[in-house]
Amino acid sequence: MTPINYQEILHKIYHDVQPYAGEGKQADYIPALAAVDANKFGICIESVRDNEVACVGDAEDRFSIQSISKVFMLAMCLSMEGDELWKRMGKEPSGNAFNSLVQLEYEHGKPRNPFINAGAIVMADVLISRLGSPENRFINFVRELCGGTVDYNHEVARSEQQSAYLNTAIANLLKHHGNIENHIKDVLRFYFLSCSIEMNCRELAHAFRPFADHHASFSFGDVCLTDSQVKRMNAIMQTCGFYDEAGEFSYLVGLPGKSGVGGGIAAVHPRRYSVAVWSPRLNDKGNSVMGMKALEMLTTETEQSIF
Repeated sequence: MTPINYQEILHKIYHDVQPYAGEGKQADYIPALAAVDANKFGICIESVRDNEVACVGDAEDRFSIQSISKVFMLAMCLSMEGDELWKRMGKEPSGNAFNSLVQLEYEHGKPRNPFINAGAIVMADVLISRLGSPENRFINFVRELCGGTVDYNHEVARSEQQSAYLNTAIANLLKHHGNIENHIKDVLRFYFLSCSIEMNCRELAHAFRPFADHHASFSFGDVCLTDSQVKRMNAIMQTCGFYDEAGEFSYLVGLPGKSGVGGGIAAVHPRRYSVAVWSPRLNDKGNSVMGMKALEMLTTETEQSIF
């Protein structure tokens, strides 16, 4: 197989994606995210086979990863709970907005999957119950994954908390149905902190590399996953990782991944590479316009997807 020149491909993508630069808008319902430069764009890819790293654009600028952190939460929860976790949430695509109250009420307080807000709030509750210092343990796990000194952005977390009416309603509904064990205030505080983590595309691509290589050992501190668990996480990313646009992403891109309303997307091609892209302007589903287009171009240029 002829080696792929990822750096050359990323430079082409950087040029070809520019016509989409003005489309969409930032997540202005979170005041701290509304202040980010909307014209930023960066992408980084790390290959599994030889650890080659290729980056272009603003790939070294850190941004709030938001819901991408739910992948890291799921890794920790699966490591600790195993299949018991699925008694508290499902594994199905939502087909509704990531912050839907209607679906949660209809399904009696059991979130459809771990990547919608309700699912992540339950995972925050799980980690609070299982860990003595969940905030420290979680950020240390993410640091081990990315090999850097990333941290929470407390200003972003406070900004989210100040406008958290819908997430608070979700947490209360979960509590009403017995799917929250701890104090709602503590659970939401940890949830908002987890979403506020700042990383750049290089760090995020490196953090997702272990999810791209399920044949390698996944062991980071006391977080250990089996090959089967990593593969199943890929499956959930494929079907549930892009809010109610997961089908469109599968159709256009064909990679497991997870997006966040900070404009980031992280994705993997199993046993080939991990990739992270960032552009703050979002479509009406909450996914980065340029990010989705760039990843569509990547699988087109390489002629490789999981299908």
